[in-house]
Amino acid sequence: MERPRILVLRIPGCDPKKCSALKLSRHGLVRLIHSPRQIRGRPIVLNPFASKAFSPADRAQAENSGVLVLDCSWKEAQQMFQKGIRGEPRCLPYLVAVNPVNYGKVGKLSSAEAAASALFILGFPRRAEAILGLFKWGPHFFELNAEPLSDYQSAVDSSEVVARQREYLTFETDD
Repeated sequence: MERPRILVLRIPGCDPKKCSALKLSRHGLVRLIHSPRQIRGRPIVLNPFASKAFSPADRAQAENSGVLVLDCSWKEAQQMFQKGIRGEPRCLPYLVAVNPVNYGKVGKLSSAEAAASALFILGFPRRAEAILGLFKWGPHFFELNAEPLSDYQSAVDSSEVVARQREYLTFETDD
């Protein structure tokens, strides 16, 4: 598997037919793990409740230890993260979901959208496109989020990502 590795901690509960992580695993694009005990090293953990934003500055850590996506119901996510998952917690910046379950919702990304966003921000756009290319709605994610993804990818660090994100959050609340 190419670096950075994308690990998916899968907590059963979603409909297997709609599960983007299972589809990515079947195509060999991610490695599924089923328990936090299977986590090795200190991967970047995509955690929507983290206090630090994901940024291109995380690239070396991601290449060394991978990026971990939690695949579970959004209702269970906070509880799972409170239990503690080994790694470096990072919150993805403002992005709009296009998956059929959470279309148009800010931050409610599917596992595939989260993994692709991380890869894009780290500078691996072709791998990101390969992930979302498996879904008929996938290319629309890049169309809808083109400007913010480009801004985040060109940021230097977490604080710059947060500053750029504020522009989109301000725009969102002005409506």
